[in-house]
Amino acid sequence: MTEWTGTISMKRIRKLGYLFKEGVRNMFTHGFMSFAAICVTVACLVIIGSFSSILYNLSRMVKTLERENQITAFIDDSYDEQTAKTVETAIRRLDNIREANFVSRKEAGRRFIEQQGGGEAYQGIDEKTFSDRVVITLEDNSKMAETVALVEQIHGVDHVNAREELAEGFTTLQRVLNIASAAIILILLIVSLFMISNTIKLAMYDRRDEIGIMKMVGATNRFIRFPYMVEGFLIGVIAAALAFFIDWGIYNLIAKQIQNVDALKLFDIVPFSKLLLPMIATFGAAGLFVGIFGSVMSIRKFLDV
Repeated sequence: MTEWTGTISMKRIRKLGYLFKEGVRNMFTHGFMSFAAICVTVACLVIIGSFSSILYNLSRMVKTLERENQITAFIDDSYDEQTAKTVETAIRRLDNIREANFVSRKEAGRRFIEQQGGGEAYQGIDEKTFSDRVVITLEDNSKMAETVALVEQIHGVDHVNAREELAEGFTTLQRVLNIASAAIILILLIVSLFMISNTIKLAMYDRRDEIGIMKMVGATNRFIRFPYMVEGFLIGVIAAALAFFIDWGIYNLIAKQIQNVDALKLFDIVPFSKLLLPMIATFGAAGLFVGIFGSVMSIRKFLDV
C-alpha cells in the first residue's frame, strides 16, 4: 500500500514537473510578446507602487495637519481654576475626543507673550485678560461639527473656537486622493491584465490544433490549462519583482532629493524600509493577480472544443 501511494505521488510530481516545463517553454516560445507583457506590467506596477507610496505619504501629512487643527473650548470666566478643570473631565468623556488638555489663564498668558516675541510691552498684561480653556484634538475631523455641538452643551463652556471649514477641506482632500488612487490603480491593473491575456491567447492560438487533439484523447481542462497558468504566473512574478526594485530605487532617489532641498524639508517622507512589507505584499498580490487571472481569462474559450 505504501509503495503504491509512493508511486502515485512520484507520478504526480513528474506530471507537475512536465506541465511546469511546458509553461516555461511557452513563455520563451513567444519571447517578444512575453517580453512586451513583462515590460508593460512592470510599467503599470511601478506607477501603481509610486502612486500608492505618494498617496500614503500625503494621507499621513493630511492626518498630521488634521491633528494640528484643534478645537479650543473657552471656559466661563466666573469659574475658578479647580472648577474649570471639571469641564476638561466632562469633555474627555465625549465621543471622538483624542486629547483634551486644560490650559490655565496664567499658562495662556505666558504662551501669548512667547508668541509675540516676549517683548516688554506685553509683560504687564493681567492674566485675568485671558480665559481658562481646554484644547481638544479629535479622533475624526470629519465629525467636527457634531463634536463642537456636544462641547458647547457642556455646562461651563462659554464658547468654542473651531475651524470647521479647514476640517472639511482636509476631509475632501482625503476623499479625492482615495478616489483618484482607486481609479488609477484599477485602470493600470486592467491594462496589465489585457497585455498578459493577449500573450496567453497568442500562445494558445498557435497550439489550438494540439489542444483540440489533446481534448479528443481525453486530456482534462486542468491538464491543458496548467502550463498557460504557469506562463502567466511567471510573467506576473517577474514583472512584480522588477517593478518592486525599480520603485524602491525611485522612491529612495526622490526622498533623498527632497531632503537636500531646504524648502522641501517640511515634507516628512517615510523611509522605504517602513513600507517594505506592505509594498512586497502589494507588488506580489498585483503580480499574481494580473498573471494568473489574465491567463484564466484567455484560456476559457480555447477549451470549448
